[in-house]
Amino acid sequence: MREPILYLLIIGAGTGGELCVSRAMKAVGEVKDFRPTALLRVAGRALRVPWMWAGLTLMATGFFALLGALSIENVSLVVPVTALSYAAGALGGRFFLGEQVTRRRWAGVLLVCFGVALVIMGRR
Repeated sequence: MREPILYLLIIGAGTGGELCVSRAMKAVGEVKDFRPTALLRVAGRALRVPWMWAGLTLMATGFFALLGALSIENVSLVVPVTALSYAAGALGGRFFLGEQVTRRRWAGVLLVCFGVALVIMGRR
């Protein structure tokens, strides 16, 4: 029962964190200057956006769930299962960030999900 909870945390928290960080960076604006001082200014602005802190917290949660999953399962199972984050990312991009997701991308997401199902079915 631990494994499904860890997988949900990896996929949900990790992807949720990426979505929050994306929202924060859209609020900060496009990075056009890549000199160290300019990057530090962008980082400072980003850290003032609450979505950034939510994203970092969620991503840390996903990371520690990944460590937990890797401590009890084979990497050959854990890594493919975490590919479901692609589906979660497409859904989050569409509904949380309002992005347009093309049919071709949805087809790719379905292929990933099919591949994950094959890995899970061949688990033991």
